[in-house]
Amino acid sequence: MFAPKSQRIEIQCFIKPTVMMNKKFAFLLFLFSVTNIFAQDIVSHDSIKKPELKLSFLDSLKTTYVIDEMSACVDEKCFAELTNQDISQELLADFKNIDLDKTVDFELSTELLKERLRLMDEKSPFNIEYNVGLENIIKSFLKNRKRSYERLMGISKYYFPMFEEAMARYNVPLEIKYLAIVESALNPKAVSRMGATGLWQFMYETGKQYKLDVNSYVDERSDALKASDAAAQYMRNMYKIFGDWELVLASYNSGAGNVTKAIRRSGGHQNFWNIKKFLPKETAAYVPMFLATMYIFEYHKEHGIVPDKTVVNHFATDTIAIKSKMSFKQISALLDMPEAQIEFLNPSYKMKVIPYVTNETHFLCLPKDKIAIFASNEDKMYAYVNYQEKNRERPFAAKPKVKIVKDSISGNENIEEALVETKTIMKNVSRTKFYKVKRGDNLSDIADKYNVAMSDLKKWNHLKSNKVQQGKSLKIITEDRIAVVQKVKKPKAILETKVEPKPESTEEKAVAVLDKPVSKKEIVKKEIVKKPELTEEKEVVANEHIVKQGENLTSIAKEHRLYVADLKKWNNLKDGNIKLGDKLKLSNAPVVAVADEEAKPSTETTFYTIKKGDNISLIAKNNNVTVDDLKEWNNLDNNVVKVGEKLKIEKTAEVIAEVSKKDTKKKDKYQEQKLYVVQKGDSLFSISQKHHTTVADIKKLNGIKDENLQPGMKLKIKA
Repeated sequence: MFAPKSQRIEIQCFIKPTVMMNKKFAFLLFLFSVTNIFAQDIVSHDSIKKPELKLSFLDSLKTTYVIDEMSACVDEKCFAELTNQDISQELLADFKNIDLDKTVDFELSTELLKERLRLMDEKSPFNIEYNVGLENIIKSFLKNRKRSYERLMGISKYYFPMFEEAMARYNVPLEIKYLAIVESALNPKAVSRMGATGLWQFMYETGKQYKLDVNSYVDERSDALKASDAAAQYMRNMYKIFGDWELVLASYNSGAGNVTKAIRRSGGHQNFWNIKKFLPKETAAYVPMFLATMYIFEYHKEHGIVPDKTVVNHFATDTIAIKSKMSFKQISALLDMPEAQIEFLNPSYKMKVIPYVTNETHFLCLPKDKIAIFASNEDKMYAYVNYQEKNRERPFAAKPKVKIVKDSISGNENIEEALVETKTIMKNVSRTKFYKVKRGDNLSDIADKYNVAMSDLKKWNHLKSNKVQQGKSLKIITEDRIAVVQKVKKPKAILETKVEPKPESTEEKAVAVLDKPVSKKEIVKKEIVKKPELTEEKEVVANEHIVKQGENLTSIAKEHRLYVADLKKWNNLKDGNIKLGDKLKLSNAPVVAVADEEAKPSTETTFYTIKKGDNISLIAKNNNVTVDDLKEWNNLDNNVVKVGEKLKIEKTAEVIAEVSKKDTKKKDKYQEQKLYVVQKGDSLFSISQKHHTTVADIKKLNGIKDENLQPGMKLKIKA
């Protein structure tokens, strides 16, 4: 069965190399196939085009930024704590409610405190002396406000260098920097209930006095640098007056006048602790709180107070002048910087917008690493701002909406404008208001306040007397002029006839001309066959006037040298409202030829002295003229008149005749007199109102010089 041994050896020797060759060949074949597979894979990946990502305008700008390698200047983790203003509000509330006389249980020996205060006094221009009130405040702050002071010490590393620089500039003690903690708890946005604003709590008037600008965009009372400079100036000026730094601090809180009064009431003492009881309660605790804050900052290590980590140092920031209006939102997007950081570093921009005003420079404060980016890419910053400004939604162009209603041109027989446009007109509208009577009010004052007649006020509210109860709601009807948008039809075209006599032609062309320049389509021509007539030209006064755009009764009266009252009379107008296209009569007579000089209507100028209870409507009514005329004659912008003023009144012959008739009737009434017995509670004013006369007439008729009346007195009253 088996081959001989020698043959078996030969067979094995032959098979072994063959098997080895087959294995090598198979391995090489495998490597070659794998290489081809990967090569195909690489080619296939390279051949696939990735979709292009569309970048926004902002992102495309950022890709071109020139970046300066600089480490971040702001600790992002701590910044949220810095911008949290809740702690400052709580601390300020504590400052206002502090009680100097309340004993606080805290481990601080009186002897140790006295020694520390003595050491502070040695190196300070302030008179720092121990007293029980100061000890109570120090212990209260250490016990209840330890965390608040840790936070304040962290923030102070940003603000105090600015404060110290300003104080040194005006030779003011550097310790006054602690006053900003008592004033605002280092919150540049702090606003008191009285309106004091910023780190140093400047009132509006005081800020203006020290050249701190306040407008819609900017409030420099919140600008740390400018407000600190103003505070240092104030301290220097007050020291020239009082010569004592504690009194300077007291004047900063309550005003120099209150400190001067306290000195005078104390008998001339000029030490704060000796005049403290004569100062306002808040001011009495103000200086002790300042000294307590100074103590805590001086000895915080001894009491285990660890200041918060500095978020941003003043020396790590810089400013740059802005050349275009920019919002904090835009700056935040451009610099990848939280908006809260920008607001913290630029608190004076109250609308979060840095304005650009001609001949004024506004600065942006940023950390130095962000300033470097801004300065290196300034043109790109403004390009983005301009891009957003161009894409901002704007109001629609103010074009009147014109709508063609119908084609009115038919067979060249009618010439008519068929256009409708929107028109804004002023219209008098009655409005009803209600006024709740307050303590001390009377009808006369209320009538003056709303510029109405007292008689109307009584009529609207069904009042029989001039007395009105507190708390009663009074109905008041006023007239306001409002703008009303109406659709109005344009007036018909005015025919302007041009006669050009020619021997060979008897045609006269009439062209429709509008008040304003119009397009060719809006001009309609019509030929009228008419024999030429040679007539003498006469200049005539038009008997009618068509109201044009923007005209009112006053302007029309001026144009034709007429009175508004006459225009109203001839056209039966109850008020001064006229519409575009209205035809107004300019006289009662037919067309009259114009003389060389127009005859001016005879007028008489009188002056009326305004009395108590008068208003412009009542004066116009009594003199048979309009309110508009009164305002025009006296150059009045509104309906407000004051007692004692003289009003110029111009009357035509017709008006004078009517007024004289009224005066005659009044004189006839004055001939009749009656007696009135003064009742309890009567006054000359109430009696005059009751009998429709004036206080002056009653005084004159009865020879009364003052207004003192006694019950039972008999007064002559003109009927």
